[in-house]
Amino acid sequence: MPALRINMRKLKDALRLKFEGGQSHQQIARALGISKGVVTKYVGLAVAAALDWNTISLMDEATLERRLLAYPRPSDSYAQPDYGRIHRELARKGVTLTLLWEEYCAEVGDEHSADNPVKPWRYSQFCENYRQFANSLKRSMRQVHRAGEKLFIDYAGPTIALVAGSQEVGRANIFVAAMGVSGYCFACATPAQTARDWLGATAQALSFYGGVPQLIVPDNPRALVTVADRYEPVLTETVQDFARHYGCSVLPARAYHPQDKPKVELSVLLVERWILARLRKLQFASVAEVNDAISPLLQWLNLRAFQKLPGSRCSVFAEIDAPTLKALPMQPWEWADFKTVRVQMDSRVEWEGHRYSVPNALIGQVLELRVTAHALEVLHRGNRVASHMRSAEKGGYTTVTEHLPERHQHHAQWTPERLVAWGERIGVACAATVQKMLERQPHPEHAYRACLGLLSLSKRYGDARLEAACTLAWSLGTCKYTHIRDILLNRRDLLQASATPEWTSPAHAHVRGADYYQ
Repeated sequence: MPALRINMRKLKDALRLKFEGGQSHQQIARALGISKGVVTKYVGLAVAAALDWNTISLMDEATLERRLLAYPRPSDSYAQPDYGRIHRELARKGVTLTLLWEEYCAEVGDEHSADNPVKPWRYSQFCENYRQFANSLKRSMRQVHRAGEKLFIDYAGPTIALVAGSQEVGRANIFVAAMGVSGYCFACATPAQTARDWLGATAQALSFYGGVPQLIVPDNPRALVTVADRYEPVLTETVQDFARHYGCSVLPARAYHPQDKPKVELSVLLVERWILARLRKLQFASVAEVNDAISPLLQWLNLRAFQKLPGSRCSVFAEIDAPTLKALPMQPWEWADFKTVRVQMDSRVEWEGHRYSVPNALIGQVLELRVTAHALEVLHRGNRVASHMRSAEKGGYTTVTEHLPERHQHHAQWTPERLVAWGERIGVACAATVQKMLERQPHPEHAYRACLGLLSLSKRYGDARLEAACTLAWSLGTCKYTHIRDILLNRRDLLQASATPEWTSPAHAHVRGADYYQ
């Protein structure tokens, strides 16, 4: 371990005792509690610098240190690395200072010649020089971020007024997102800061970046977090569904700790300075107008060059962050509501007054509904067991026949149209009879069993006889099932119409005749 540098105040006392007091090195060392060698060293440095006590007494400690301990200047014989590029390369996954030092040595070796006699720094000095460079950057650059790993999101403090005529009708809130390595910035306006606004704006940001990071880091908004615990924050079901859809994680920062997400804090500051400040004198009537005004300014901000590092946010994003992002899902994300329900005895669950069927084996079970703008999904232990298009009909039913018990599935197939179609396959008279049977009841379901009984007669007597029986029943002015059944049972449908002329009574002695009654 290297020896600690002597305190300059004690060094000044040692020089005073030597030059003004004339004491020996041994006496000075014993009086000040330092070694004799240290006294000899610094007295020699003072003599070499042509310093006496009168000159030393007028110097402050910093000036004396510069005169005695001149810092070595980097030799021109060493090749100076591009520490800005090295700092950027360290953000890539798997890149280390050792690897970058080896590449630096290889580059110096390739450039070495008689006209350019330079040599590389040793590894220890290379690392020390880099650390000094990193310490000269802003504090926000000291955090270690991996390419494509984190996306930081937040809302800016200032808002933009929405004006209709001369009256303010609302405020546009400004959402800001920033990538961890490049700081590539996204901003858009939303009507408020509800959960729908947070997640909708984040979905827009992911589309803007063209990919998905591993981690999304918001602060602790109540719209997204149900339990703002320091160690294990609990997100809402909708936020967890958002993360599952995009295949990433959402990890809120600690409450009241903006240093956990410095990238977006800096981006918020830049958006306020370079975008919102330029829009302060303009008037907007809607959130869409605000977004149209933000878009070109946002592009300019991302193309603006860094002050100390090479490139811009846009170029660094394209080079480092973009290649490591995961692909966006095929389907766009939709807002989803969640509700816990219990399956009723009719194999249905209810949402907003409409009832949807689920498999009958789940009757009595507690399930979870995931409801989007157009669809309703039924989840059992995380697995989808049913899916329906949403219906706004209050008191209505949406049923999948396969969800019902087997004995109910046949009943579910009974509809007036289907019964009439079954009758048409037998004949015109049969279809007309079925239609008449349905119409004569106050509700069509009252005639379902009679219609099915009528149609079932074809299995016993055949389609031709049933059609003939229906024709005979129509001529008699009836359409009851029992009447048509009796016609078939008595074989009246098989009797042919007589071709003989009208019947006349034969002559007989016992017949009195019509004249008898005159």
